Amino acid sequence: MQYGPAVRRRQLGAELRALRSEAGLTSSEAAARLGWHQSKVSRIETGRSGVKASDVRLLLAAYRVEDSRRSELLIAIAGADETGAGRQHWWRAYRDLLPATYRDFISLESQASGVRTLETSVVPGLLQTPDYARAVTRAALCGLPEKQVDALVEVRLARQDVLRADPPLRLSVVMDEAVLHRPVGGRPVLAGQLARLGQASQLSHVRIQVLPFAAGEHAGLIGSFVIFSFPAIADLDVVVLDHLTSSLYLERKEDLQAYTEAFNSLQAQALSPEESTDFIAGLGNGA
Repeated sequence: MQYGPAVRRRQLGAELRALRSEAGLTSSEAAARLGWHQSKVSRIETGRSGVKASDVRLLLAAYRVEDSRRSELLIAIAGADETGAGRQHWWRAYRDLLPATYRDFISLESQASGVRTLETSVVPGLLQTPDYARAVTRAALCGLPEKQVDALVEVRLARQDVLRADPPLRLSVVMDEAVLHRPVGGRPVLAGQLARLGQASQLSHVRIQVLPFAAGEHAGLIGSFVIFSFPAIADLDVVVLDHLTSSLYLERKEDLQAYTEAFNSLQAQALSPEESTDFIAGLGNGA
């Protein structure tokens, strides 16, 4: 178990090592092609040091990688740790406000092709309304100056752009029924949030399922979690567990399998997407 940046370095290194092997090169031969010391290639492949996007490009060229989608993802992962401009690095404007683990979470989210999440307390950030996000932020960070609350709400809303990207992020959500009853921000705010969930459920790339109280005990009783999936490279998938002051990143195959099986089980126990949409609409009419 490691924190986000270490996980990404390790996974990126493992992928580059696999590509080198596919190219039939030893680490010494790869280093010689680029005029590097062999130790640099070794440190990159073992995740002991970061790697610049420019160096990843050089490695991909040396290995004659022709899969453009795979190459773009690896370059993007490396580039997420560099100072950059443009939409890919929009969160850097909030660098002084956001903890490193949150910045890394946003970086992974911006690169992912799919997200599967179980929520047991609040609506997922990617689906929150501004008022709901503000209430959650105030509750989680009690006493925070209003200006900083405003900035954090801006960040949460900006994250939602991944659902409007081309192609958009595929989002699968299982929410405990308790989330839909909790009047975060008050009844009017909850009513607006329920309406937002109803709208989101109509998007082809968003799947929302409600885990009803009637389901009884279930795997989600251990708490909320997020599974990030990435295009072309399944080995880069990561499970994220949120804590009050930090996030824990799980990337061992055994962890990924366990959480994937848990999520599949939760989906099977939950109401179908269609039933969930009707259920949410019913609650919204009574809110």
